Amino acid sequence: MKQIKLGILDQSIVRHGTTAREAVEETISTVKLAEHLGYSRFWISEHHNSTFIAGSAPEVLMVKLADVTSHIRIGSGGIMLPNHSAIKVAENFRMLETLFPGRIDLGMGRAPGGDRITASLLNPSNDFSEESYLRQLDHLQRFFTDTAATQHGRILAVPQADTIPMQWILSSSGGSSAIAAQYGMGLAIAKFINGHVTPDVAELYRRQFKPSAQFPEPQVMLSISVLCADTEEKADEMRKFIDYILLQFEMGNYDNFGDFEAIKDYRFSPMELQRIRGNSGRIISGTKEQVKAQLTQLAEDFDVDEIILSCMSSNAADRKRSFELLAEAFELQSQM
Repeated sequence: MKQIKLGILDQSIVRHGTTAREAVEETISTVKLAEHLGYSRFWISEHHNSTFIAGSAPEVLMVKLADVTSHIRIGSGGIMLPNHSAIKVAENFRMLETLFPGRIDLGMGRAPGGDRITASLLNPSNDFSEESYLRQLDHLQRFFTDTAATQHGRILAVPQADTIPMQWILSSSGGSSAIAAQYGMGLAIAKFINGHVTPDVAELYRRQFKPSAQFPEPQVMLSISVLCADTEEKADEMRKFIDYILLQFEMGNYDNFGDFEAIKDYRFSPMELQRIRGNSGRIISGTKEQVKAQLTQLAEDFDVDEIILSCMSSNAADRKRSFELLAEAFELQSQM
């Protein structure tokens, strides 16, 4: 049986009755825990126009996370590239590499990370087309290799750095996996977004992969929401909470959620139960033995040796315990 590495995707969730500052402080304490427990990498997301998620600027928060740790890889999961200019992304991540050489991951996606109106305000030139996204990826490579130029001369993304971040494409479909293969980047499959994504996405990527200096061989990670608890009863409570939250998201409600106590007696309608079944592939829950078996099977199905875990819970203690149990289940090597 292959050794499976685990990473964490953190979204800086602002729970009911807490503040954005407290959410970010929890992210900081979680990265310290992750390094101590032996997780391989820690990624943070980019979201906008929601009071429920404080993680809007991963390139800023990554500085703090890398500074309070010593060796765990720190990354974006991801930078929504169309929201930004390619040169600014290059400069942000060159600065990160200058400060923390060899520890930075640049995970990139093309979703808006919120609504299209906000995305247009972030980058007024964003036309949401694949052609523009590919052009940005081309420009980014030129900025990272100091080969960008106009008719007026060279354009440098500064500071100059000896290394560049490891580049990953976030994908929940075959289209993005083909892009990752074309550019010779790593592929991070977002099953926590699209629970119906199949191993065909990884197979397509491997089949079309063009080797690069960073990735001589194709490399795939899988990301999924995981809720792990000491008992099945507790895991079921955590599962009900996230099922409820995802239903709210689908109705366009991204704010003002309660905690589990507020929804514990809530009864899902037949239509809601149907949607919950539709979302079931996005989430794994149970005791550490149950979760390990399910994650191991997923790793085998997608032929990956690393899984990035997202955990949304109604309180910080349950989330922390979930990560501790998973570290125990997979026998991660604790780092002091």
